[in-house]
Amino acid sequence: MATSTPTKFDFARIQESIMSQFRGTDLNDPGSWKSLPKYFAYALVTLTIVGLLWAFWLTNSRDTLLAEEVKETDLRTEYSKKLAKAANLEALKKQRTQVMQYVTELEKQLPSKAEMDALLSDINQAGIGRKLQFDLFKPGQVKLQDYYAELPIAVKVTGGYHDIGSFVADVADLSRIVTLTNLSVTPVTGRDGILSLEATTNTFRYLDSEELATQRKAKADKAKAAGAKP
Repeated sequence: MATSTPTKFDFARIQESIMSQFRGTDLNDPGSWKSLPKYFAYALVTLTIVGLLWAFWLTNSRDTLLAEEVKETDLRTEYSKKLAKAANLEALKKQRTQVMQYVTELEKQLPSKAEMDALLSDINQAGIGRKLQFDLFKPGQVKLQDYYAELPIAVKVTGGYHDIGSFVADVADLSRIVTLTNLSVTPVTGRDGILSLEATTNTFRYLDSEELATQRKAKADKAKAAGAKP
């Protein structure tokens, strides 16, 4: 029975064959190159192109990643703000309810235009009830604000010290909003223990629908005129 002899590789001869392919290679004349140098050059060019494309892709990917990281930071910041607002939402709703209740209570203290005569009568009765003499009770010009009207009344009363003090307290205790400003108290000449009180009594009422419409129109006209200026 015949036996096969194992093939032996002559690495020295193979190496010499490869080296002979590169001997005499003229870098300025690629057309004269042997097969192996050509294949090696093709492989080198291909690897170079692939490497450049890979580097370009990595650069773009890095820029995209950085942009996404910035976007993520912005989103996290926005999320934190919205989360804080959501956490305070119930507290804000409660505060709003309290404010609306307070405004409602204040509105109840503002008389209507038709109820102003009754309020003026209450102020007058507060003085008469304290046995004061009215030397002056003169309503002034109505001042229209955005949502209410103010009516100042020039008042001058004469009476005893305690009576005047009680009158001021009675006015402050009225169910409607009334303020006293520009107070001046002087003794009455020739009348022992008698004082004279001069003050401005400020009363307030809410605007009726016609007055509100007039106020809105005036504000709109003012804004329009301001916008028309060069």
